[in-house]
Amino acid sequence: MRVLDVFGALRNRRFARLYAAQAISQVGDALTWVALALLAYELAGADAAVVLGATLTLRVGAFVLLSPLAGVLADRMERKTILIAAHFGRAAIIGLMPLVTEVWQVYALVFAHNALTAFFTPVNQATVPLLVGREEAGRAFALSSATTEVLGIVGPGLAGVVAVLVGGRSLFLVDALTLIAAGLLVSTLPSLRVGAGGRVEASRWRDVRDGTARLWRDPPVRFALLMELVAAIAGALILVVTVLRVKGGLGLGDLEYGWVMALYGLGAAAGSLAFGSLGARVPRTLFVLLGAALTSIAILPADGVTLVPLMALWLVAGVGQNWVNLPTETLLAERTEESAQGRVYGAHFAWSHLWWAFAYPLASLLGTRAPQRTFLLGGLTALVVLAIVTLAFRRGVELKARPTKPRHHQRP
Repeated sequence: MRVLDVFGALRNRRFARLYAAQAISQVGDALTWVALALLAYELAGADAAVVLGATLTLRVGAFVLLSPLAGVLADRMERKTILIAAHFGRAAIIGLMPLVTEVWQVYALVFAHNALTAFFTPVNQATVPLLVGREEAGRAFALSSATTEVLGIVGPGLAGVVAVLVGGRSLFLVDALTLIAAGLLVSTLPSLRVGAGGRVEASRWRDVRDGTARLWRDPPVRFALLMELVAAIAGALILVVTVLRVKGGLGLGDLEYGWVMALYGLGAAAGSLAFGSLGARVPRTLFVLLGAALTSIAILPADGVTLVPLMALWLVAGVGQNWVNLPTETLLAERTEESAQGRVYGAHFAWSHLWWAFAYPLASLLGTRAPQRTFLLGGLTALVVLAIVTLAFRRGVELKARPTKPRHHQRP
């Protein structure tokens, strides 16, 4: 299968509209995170890093607390309504950001924005297999993931140009317009409600517990979820400590830091396309295991290399990160019946971000206490966790790819 085959998912017109809405809103997201950094510096000056760190904590907290409930609602309600409300609600919140004059206002709006994102993302993920079918979900997720990574590379540069033209605070208004456009596009979709025959009439909190239970009792899914902890440890080190390595350790500037992180994003985009092109020929859990090993090993020598080797290592690390996260999303679609996919994706979104809530402080601690060996110690920690998970849950690793048949009829 060729790499370009991942674009075959766009032949499904309904998925194409959902994909376009997601891409449009992600352009706006890239603008907002640059605008947020500029606003934090404007309001807090030298303490801008503290403000950004607190907003990141609020982001993760909103995801962990609210996404399981969002998944349950996705199984019970009209998903299109949730997606549209999340788009328009976030547009209204982002539209208030240019009026901010105090740091506490930033915190309040960021938490509200990410509370709605906690509802949007798992519902959007659960809708992909609903539109394309479980057998085609891998290609659809691969295309969406590659697009996300590419926009993550070009977005900050685009945001810089727009900021020069219209001002940093105006970036928030541009993002609000992209969210409105995405919401209008989603409104053109037909009903996205799960078939009535698969609806569960139990209590919502029982459904929340059921979503988590499904993650932990399915051996391949449990294995993949724990490997996401490995990826989070390595990924947090990359996101938190790379700037210190490039600017402090190597004595380079913002441009070189941008190159390194661009290669990380490029690796993730390439990993998405490679995963989509291989289809079902490689078992999902083997992809996950290989990805966790790649990203952990890639960061090991980073404390002692120069710029070009660091860029090459981050390219490999990006591929590894993607090969953990993307196959896991696909695995959830393949191993969960349609009527329960909402709560499963919601529970997964919460658990995977809980790993990052642990990994970010670990990265900060290593960066502070062992600045000369941060990546070495972090990489070894990730490999130890990888070894423990592999030995303890090796039954969850499938050695042969098995064709997956839907348990009941999928929408065309």
